[in-house]
Amino acid sequence: MNLKQLAALVALACSLSAHAADTKELRIGTDATYEPFTYKAPDGTLMGFDIDLSKALCAQMKRRCSFVESTWEGLIPSLQAKKFDLIMSSMTITDQRRKAVSFSDKMTDIPYRVVVKRGSGMDGSPASMKGKKVGVLKGSTDADFADKHYAKAGATVQRYESTQESYLDLGTGRLDAVVGNLVEIKGGFLAKPAGKAFEFAPYELNDPVILGYGTGAAMRRQDVQLKTDLNAALKVLRSNGTYQKISDKYFDFDVYGK
Repeated sequence: MNLKQLAALVALACSLSAHAADTKELRIGTDATYEPFTYKAPDGTLMGFDIDLSKALCAQMKRRCSFVESTWEGLIPSLQAKKFDLIMSSMTITDQRRKAVSFSDKMTDIPYRVVVKRGSGMDGSPASMKGKKVGVLKGSTDADFADKHYAKAGATVQRYESTQESYLDLGTGRLDAVVGNLVEIKGGFLAKPAGKAFEFAPYELNDPVILGYGTGAAMRRQDVQLKTDLNAALKVLRSNGTYQKISDKYFDFDVYGK
């Protein structure tokens, strides 16, 4: 074997190695209790906006993908422990989280709101929450907001493993209000029979330092190539109409934002 043949073999081996890396299964972590972003069908199948978008991104990147369920609070620790490679769970991009993980480009940008019982007299402002019990999702940006604005105003902030648990306590009167993502509250609670007696309070939550800059996929900071590939795939899906098609399946307004 001459040097030219040897060089060709080395180049082929490198190419095959790179291809194998590209096609390695991409394990995606998600919290399946956040309708309509990620939730379960009656037969246990994962579905929702984040699931469909994940599958489209994987197809565009020509990667096999699988889903790993986690509690919301366990998503970042599990990512760092390499139990999966990517978080696709409508995670808000914040400066605090950027210290632990790297984020993709923005995927959605949806406001946060407060849900209360009709006729409660609470407008959602910190002053109206004094002496009230407010439910939030553990480890969420809405929990951080409630700690900063509502707890300091005299409210009791109660943390839950899932939004469904907080809605249950709101419905039975053990909570006075729940803070969360507008779309998730609307689809996961207000649109259901249990939410008929409740409504959004008029107060609009505004604290970009806590509530962040939209949502994105999260990955380990060292996975630079994955971030590059993911952002490129997202750009294609945005331009060819795939993103909009998926969005229209779940929402009747623009979830991407400005």
